[in-house]
Amino acid sequence: MAETPPLPFTGERFTPECVREIWYEHWHRYVFARRFAAGRRVLDAACGEGYGSALLATVAAGVVGIDIAETAIAHARARYGGLPNLEFRQGDCTALDVPAASFDVVVSFETLEHVAAQEALVAGFARALTTDGVLVISSPDKRTYSDVSGFRNEYHVRELYRDELLALLMPHFPHVRLYGQKLLFQSAIWRLDAPPCRLEAATATGAARAPAAGLGYDPLYFVAVASRAPLPADLPDLALFGDREESVYRHYNGEVRKNMAAGARIAELEAEIARLRGADAASGQRPWWRRWWRGRAR
Repeated sequence: MAETPPLPFTGERFTPECVREIWYEHWHRYVFARRFAAGRRVLDAACGEGYGSALLATVAAGVVGIDIAETAIAHARARYGGLPNLEFRQGDCTALDVPAASFDVVVSFETLEHVAAQEALVAGFARALTTDGVLVISSPDKRTYSDVSGFRNEYHVRELYRDELLALLMPHFPHVRLYGQKLLFQSAIWRLDAPPCRLEAATATGAARAPAAGLGYDPLYFVAVASRAPLPADLPDLALFGDREESVYRHYNGEVRKNMAAGARIAELEAEIARLRGADAASGQRPWWRRWWRGRAR
């Protein structure tokens, strides 16, 4: 791949140079989608910078990335254009200009909430897919992303609640598996002599920390796998993703160390102030700063 300067991060679209939580969230979606893309014709709708299309192209028969932003497409072509089975096109994903049934898989991550024409977007995906094709799509959960947090994303046109997302997908795709996504802090215990095939999860809740089976978290994002045909029987119940450098933990630990150092320094300064006050009181003189202020006030 050619060395191309990164796109500026404006907050509207992810770039691979982003770090910490957003990095995990965006990369995990494409890693999750690779299982559907293997050996198939894939459309990456609203592909943005192109990193995800390039990742899917490592296993797909061919990938077409479409984005409405000409600058993003020009960047994607320059950065990832060396892959023979990868093509980038400029276009509006709410009015897809592709032949019917021309793709086996459509992926579209964090696109729905950015457009008003959501019905046209999903209908276009259904038309572009083969009869047994699969749509893998994500969108934030409005309840946790905005309502609970009080956060407002200026680039989001319409966020969806769980029932609204399903109501949008089901008329076109009667078979839907809905996943939740959220970055979690977990203690992991896993088998070292073989890949884990049986997974166990528990979440402590309440003051007594009584564990309950499963991952009892409210998702921040939904990831839906949808099709007109029955979904594969081997879809995972849980998909994990991480980086060997553990960048989130490194940042977290760095901030903790800085805060601890700052707290220790504050304690030292408070002790010095107390000592100076005690010395002033023992001498029977007014503190130096009061004498200084009295002189200025004259």
